[in-house]
Amino acid sequence: MTTTETASGVLGEALRLAYGDRVVADGLDLAIPAGKITALVGPNACGKSTVLRALARLLKPAAGAVHLDGADIADMSARDLALRLALLPQAPNAPDGITVRDLVARGRTPHQRWWRQWSREDEAAVDAALRATGSETLADRPIDELSGGQRQRVWIAMALAQDTPVLLLDEPTTYLDLAHQVDVLELVAELNRTDGRTVVMVLHELNMACRYADHLIAMREGAIAAAGPPSDVVTPELVRDVFGLGAAVIACPIAGTPLVVPEGGRRAVS
Repeated sequence: MTTTETASGVLGEALRLAYGDRVVADGLDLAIPAGKITALVGPNACGKSTVLRALARLLKPAAGAVHLDGADIADMSARDLALRLALLPQAPNAPDGITVRDLVARGRTPHQRWWRQWSREDEAAVDAALRATGSETLADRPIDELSGGQRQRVWIAMALAQDTPVLLLDEPTTYLDLAHQVDVLELVAELNRTDGRTVVMVLHELNMACRYADHLIAMREGAIAAAGPPSDVVTPELVRDVFGLGAAVIACPIAGTPLVVPEGGRRAVS
């Protein structure tokens, strides 16, 4: 892939995020480190996906601002933002009958201009995205014939073809079995290692987040409860306070990252 030479950082300042009169977060400050994998974790309805929508400019903050490399994304054109940031939403939909290659090619849309249509560079970007995700052999198949794991890899390939330095993934492992979850997260980690792409992903599985993320942001009720490296953030106290769950936290025998072992039975948060 041919992402920009320097990694991109994202900063949210004093964000007030709301859907109409329903306020999800207020006065929220967050910093996404450049060139790292950041995971947003927390219980259901704590605001994780809302934050990701704000970072992608799908939700306009009622107050505050989101900055990408120091520039307010509200001031960017749609095309300029799409050249710098790609989003894979939850449960994306594809047109009926579209092939894998044609879907991945849609990631090149921001690169098209009225005087510059499809080019060899676009073709090369699609081929590279298919190779990076191990999807070359699926290129001519309709996407609705694929398994869940295959389909998710293809959606990631489309985001890669967009060729942006920042990649946002909203629950990329939802509905996947354990083997496919690991497969997708290994792919994300490899993409980060090979080109230094800044990745922000919402994950429900805390142990997976600990293993694959460099930086964790734990949220509760629209606020940040803790942020930092997984080894610093994930403690029994954090698990109890954020998830309402009694647990031990031990070192993973394989990766050495924090491993949360529930005690059994939820405990009410005081």
